[in-house]
Amino acid sequence: MHGAGRRRPLGRAALEHGEGTRVPLTTVAVNTGVTAAVELDVTEEDTALHLGTGDVRVLSTPRIVELCEQATVRALEGGVEEGRTSVGFRIEVTHLAPIAVGSRVIAVATLERTEGKRLVFNVSVSDRCGLVAAGKVTRVLVDRAAFLDKAR
Repeated sequence: MHGAGRRRPLGRAALEHGEGTRVPLTTVAVNTGVTAAVELDVTEEDTALHLGTGDVRVLSTPRIVELCEQATVRALEGGVEEGRTSVGFRIEVTHLAPIAVGSRVIAVATLERTEGKRLVFNVSVSDRCGLVAAGKVTRVLVDRAAFLDKAR
C-alpha cells in the first residue's frame, strides 16, 4: 500500500507521455522544417582531453552534443510563446569522425516533427570533409515558471 505522500516510480512510457508531471500537456504550433545552424572553431577547451572524456586532443562527443542542442534552441528562437521555454528530453547522436583542434564544424538542426509538446529535431555536424556526427534531439515545451517550481 502506498502512503499519501509517496509516489510510485514512473516507467519510461509514462514519462514520455507526460504522466507524473505538474505541467499540463498541450500541443504546440511550431512549424516543422524550421532550421538553424551553429558554427565552432575547435579549440583545446573543446577536446576530450580537456573535458576529461578521453585522452585525445580531438573534438569531444559532449561538445558535439552541446552544439546540436544549441542549434535546436536557435531554431526555436522567436517561435516559443511568452512564459514558455524548451528543455532537453532525449539525445541520440552518433559521433563518426575525429576532428582536430583548429578545424571548423557546423551543427545544423531541423525540426522534423512535433508530438504533443515534444519537438523532434534531426541534427548533424559537419566539417569541410563531410559528416562528423548525426542523430536526433528531442526537446519539450514547458511553462517556464511551473518547470522551475519543480526543480530539485
